[in-house]
Amino acid sequence: MELHMHSHHFSRRMPDWPAAVIGGCVAGAIFLVIELFAMRVVGQSVWATPRMVAAIVMGRGVLAHPAAFAPGVMLVALVTHFALSILFAVILAVIMAPFSLDSSVEMASLVGVVFGGVVYMVNFYGMTRFFPWFADAGSWVSFVSHIVFGLAAADTYVSLEREASDAGGPARAG
Repeated sequence: MELHMHSHHFSRRMPDWPAAVIGGCVAGAIFLVIELFAMRVVGQSVWATPRMVAAIVMGRGVLAHPAAFAPGVMLVALVTHFALSILFAVILAVIMAPFSLDSSVEMASLVGVVFGGVVYMVNFYGMTRFFPWFADAGSWVSFVSHIVFGLAAADTYVSLEREASDAGGPARAG
């Protein structure tokens, strides 16, 4: 497993935007499945976490009935969740591309894992100032979900980016 540490200098290389967006969608879906499965396993309502996400947009009042399903709330939760997933995956791609951190799957995976940990820290130790209802939601399951999110976003990005360069699209420098 060679990480190509010597080749990671800054260059003006743009990310593969479609690969980043799809990576965010894939990673967001995986994250959602892990979180909902974990809620079910520990005996909590599967609707509580989506309601917390919807409350980012709809306000704290959405949290009044955490165990209840509400189609409008769930739609807002899904749109918000996937918008944030795409945003985070694009940020990850913007970090990876100019430093050639996508030069190997191993390097991209490492960067994705670290990025997932950073996103967890920002979400549960920074954003709780604005969205205090997330303060109690930080757990080892959420930490693992964020790590898997970063890993999935990075690996999907690299996989799709390679396909584009193999098919005659923009090739990666490296």
